[in-house]
Amino acid sequence: MLSYLPHMTHAATIAPALTIAPAPTLAPAQITDHSLLDDIQGLSLGVFLSGLGIHFLTLAGLITGQTAGLAVIISYISGYSFGVVFFAINLPFYFVAYKRLGVEFTVKSVLSVSVLSIVTTLLPHGFVIESLNPALGAVIFGSLVGLGLLAMFRHNGSLGGLGVIALLVQDATGFKAGWVQLITDAVIFSVALFLFPASVVAYSLLGAVTLNLIITFNHRRDRYIAT
Repeated sequence: MLSYLPHMTHAATIAPALTIAPAPTLAPAQITDHSLLDDIQGLSLGVFLSGLGIHFLTLAGLITGQTAGLAVIISYISGYSFGVVFFAINLPFYFVAYKRLGVEFTVKSVLSVSVLSIVTTLLPHGFVIESLNPALGAVIFGSLVGLGLLAMFRHNGSLGGLGVIALLVQDATGFKAGWVQLITDAVIFSVALFLFPASVVAYSLLGAVTLNLIITFNHRRDRYIAT
């Protein structure tokens, strides 16, 4: 488990939400309708992959970016527990998600975050690694969570947090959400340098870069439209 924050396994909001602004017109064959079963399996797969990625992150003793990383820093400075800070930080993002992205998206995101908390709590009891290189752990984390989030995006879900703002910026300006998140992570990790060992921050940043590049290069609405 993460040596710097015992409750990091509950750091569920790591990455962006789904962009649902009007998309380019595509041929009917390119538009996919999702049934309830489709959504359940897609979101479940996304949550499991994300939970597995977070497990690798904590096994490597690293930290993360986005809302979870911000909560870590505020908790460290203020003395309040991570859980309290994390919950408080996420409230405005769920409100924005509800107002701008709709009830369905918000409900799916809240449920996904809740299930992810359960997954990250149970995984350490059934999956233990005796030795893990931190660089490899960071890349595995970024890859698994990146793939998990892509699966969730295709089913109108997310893990909430600062990613909601990142995707709204992408909608409004066309500037890639992955780049917005990468810039945000750079700021968070710069602050973390004053709180954690430089090696921990460096490896953690590698994981964030891996995750955000996967989102940047693969999350394109003109390639996949789900309804």
